[in-house]
Amino acid sequence: MNTSTTPAWFVTGTDTDVGKTFITCALLLALREQGIKAIGMKPISAGTDANGKNDDVEQLLAAAGVDAPRDLVNPYLFQPAIAPHIAAAETGRRIDIERIVAACQTLRAMADVVLVEGVGGFCVPLGPHCDTADLVEKLGLPVILVVGMRLGCINHALLSQQAIAARGLELAGWVANRIDPEMSRFEENLVALKERLAAPLLGVIPANCTPEKAAELIRLPD
Repeated sequence: MNTSTTPAWFVTGTDTDVGKTFITCALLLALREQGIKAIGMKPISAGTDANGKNDDVEQLLAAAGVDAPRDLVNPYLFQPAIAPHIAAAETGRRIDIERIVAACQTLRAMADVVLVEGVGGFCVPLGPHCDTADLVEKLGLPVILVVGMRLGCINHALLSQQAIAARGLELAGWVANRIDPEMSRFEENLVALKERLAAPLLGVIPANCTPEKAAELIRLPD
């Protein structure tokens, strides 16, 4: 477990494409506005552009309040936008959790706050015998859950909460990110989540929101 005193959280989501990078960047911008030196970390990314860069990683680097080495911010980068355990197997690489933990430790020594963004949901496989939940457990970080507000989000959020608790980890807070602007009964779903998630609501982000506006609507856990 990481024994650093620098505050850090792990940002996970109810699924892929629910806005983890967007929310992480909003939190980084909010911290930077407060004069707090914060770094976003994306241990594993998949999918690169023509220049060999990953868009999520580039967004985190741009939003950070500290210049940090790219190989620490993103220890594992895979070209195809596919599940990381498949990408690793196809390239003959192994995702080493200890390498990620060491990189996180180094980043925590460089900043006031570190936000570690996961890949996909909470239980995404990273190899034959490990997954994202193992990584978070090894890091020993409290978890922020990004709930993509769309049909089915209540079930996904509650299952994520159960998986986090099963590892003995703290669900420190959650964010309601409205990724479907046409979602029916949005307010009713939000109320149901408030009643069932045993963690504070850190922000409600409207559809088509900019990171800068989202930064005004969100907070870190106390």
